[in-house]
Amino acid sequence: MKAEKKNGAASPFSFPVSPALTVKLAKLGLTRDADLVLHIPLRWEDETRLTPIRDLLPGDTAQVQATVTEAAIAYRPRRMLTLSVRDAGGGVLGIRFLHFYPSHSKLFQPGETFRFIGEIRGGFLGLEMVHPRFVKAGDDTPLPSGLTPVYPTTAGLGQAALRKVVARALEAPIEDTLPANWLSKLQLPALDTSIRTLHQPPADAALAELDAHRHPAWQRLAFDELLAQQLSLAAARAQRRTLTTQPLPAQQRLTADFLSTLPFALTAAQQRAWEEISPDLAQPHPMRRLLQGDVGSGKTVVAALACLQAVENGLQAAFMAPTEILAEQHAKKLTPLFESLGLRCAWISGSQRKSARTAAWQAVAAGEADVVFGTHALFQEAGSFRNLGLVVVDEQHRFGVGQRLALMQKGSEPHQLMMSATPIPRTLAMSFFADLDVSTIDELPPGRTPIVTKLVSAARRDDVLARVREACLEGGQTYWVCPLIEESEKLQLQTAEDTHAALTAQLPELNIGLVHGRLKPAEKQAVMDAFQAGDIHLLVATTVIEVGVDVPNAALMVIEHAERMGLAQLHQLRGRVGRGSRESACVLLFETPLSELARARLKVIFESTDGFEIARQDLLLRGPGELLGHRQSGLPMLRFADLERDVELLEAARELAQRCLKQHPEIAARHVERWLGGRQGLAGS
Repeated sequence: MKAEKKNGAASPFSFPVSPALTVKLAKLGLTRDADLVLHIPLRWEDETRLTPIRDLLPGDTAQVQATVTEAAIAYRPRRMLTLSVRDAGGGVLGIRFLHFYPSHSKLFQPGETFRFIGEIRGGFLGLEMVHPRFVKAGDDTPLPSGLTPVYPTTAGLGQAALRKVVARALEAPIEDTLPANWLSKLQLPALDTSIRTLHQPPADAALAELDAHRHPAWQRLAFDELLAQQLSLAAARAQRRTLTTQPLPAQQRLTADFLSTLPFALTAAQQRAWEEISPDLAQPHPMRRLLQGDVGSGKTVVAALACLQAVENGLQAAFMAPTEILAEQHAKKLTPLFESLGLRCAWISGSQRKSARTAAWQAVAAGEADVVFGTHALFQEAGSFRNLGLVVVDEQHRFGVGQRLALMQKGSEPHQLMMSATPIPRTLAMSFFADLDVSTIDELPPGRTPIVTKLVSAARRDDVLARVREACLEGGQTYWVCPLIEESEKLQLQTAEDTHAALTAQLPELNIGLVHGRLKPAEKQAVMDAFQAGDIHLLVATTVIEVGVDVPNAALMVIEHAERMGLAQLHQLRGRVGRGSRESACVLLFETPLSELARARLKVIFESTDGFEIARQDLLLRGPGELLGHRQSGLPMLRFADLERDVELLEAARELAQRCLKQHPEIAARHVERWLGGRQGLAGS
């Protein structure tokens, strides 16, 4: 029952909360009792005991009860309130407040007793606390019976107010969404017990176990959260299977002809992926499949086969990529192969002349184009398809949910194949991608030369220049990658334009090109064509060449400020070399000093060329939020569970979710409502 109106406004909670406090709570996402109950502390402090001042050591966080003996405002070296306090054992401690109000100087009168909680420091005049928390106390003031919670908060919302409102929410009993016999099998405690333990741990609770999230109470919350996620995604998957679409059974006409024209045979991994995709296209419900594989593993060939199976059935296919360079690479590579089979292809991009784009859309709408290649323009414009049957989305993590939905709406529930050269760790696939079917290409085609990775300090730049000169004069080609295209005072990174000018002066015997995202598409393509033809020895580029660029003669890559880039990006860039018969190398130039995170990233990329291992390490270093990109926009990130630590809980949640949806849908609905509220809507997009 909602709280009664107070000052004309109703509290969204079951008890009165002022409008001002309601606004502050909403900033934390706390808009109902259940949110407060699940607002778990960041950490806990032990205020259940007092430490004699004589036993304090620098670095300790402790609570002392002491009486003020002196109080003064000092003005040098800066204005501050200083206290000297003494406890019952005769120990003396200094207290300093660098920021204080006039009321503080009135409060701390000699003879008044307080409890001070804070970190102990060694000062000029002995031990001290700076800006401790404090409360007025007497010898008869009781100590707390349990550990004190410290909650995540926001500006203007103190811990005392937050503790009070959470305590009010906890006054009501917490109903468990899962039956007791299920919990017994899973060896998990009751939800009510778990939540109260985390908000109000007893004095003897193991702080280390709580902080490491290995306490049984944490395990229960992590499991419930994973189960809600699995239920939501499984329900989305089940809902998709109730939708109907035109099945695309294998005709073995265009696909067989295409395979016969290829100068190579599919690898075993490519064949396995195709044997998963082809029957999926033949189903009467829309396929939602992710095709993942390392850089250069041959995903495009498998996607081409899917396009041909759609065309064999009289439908159109759309092949979308996030950048014009990548989309054009796909179009240039596949259009001649498709046209040799009698297919008609179209190209649509935002940089086209309006007349050319209009003509392309007219051909698509009339059914005169079988396969349409393009960028965001495929869904951003009002053009329509005659009969769209399949959408291929390359580098799917770069597109938001809404963008892919816009393209879906141009057809009647078309099948969808998403591709990613950033392999998804198993636990991520089991959790955030549980609504998709996943096919994996886990081997490289024969003939790919291994890439040697070298870490080189920027102080040895001259050595790198000599290596580049030598490689290019011997007939090879080189990429030189820079993170930015113009000066940034914040980052102070070498820019592509400055680097191009400097390298042109330092290596006058080489033909040096420049490509970046702000060039006009025609200019960009002209540079890429010249590099592809071998007319450019050294290509200075931003990360626009991260994906899709295939120049077999380019066997050396230099990456500036590698310490600033993410693991996936470094691995993608490195994959641009090693595509021919030349011995290939990737030089990672870094500036010192390195942060711990940058050092960890460079160590991973130096030690491994396996995209799946790199993705696993990336998940450990960054967590799922950044790794997922825009895909799960609208689906909450995990707050309590950790995919690496809680893999056993994830597997148990996955198994239980399937059973629960089939046998106990009412339990599933109640559980998802508690954990996700109305926020699970995009789970199955």
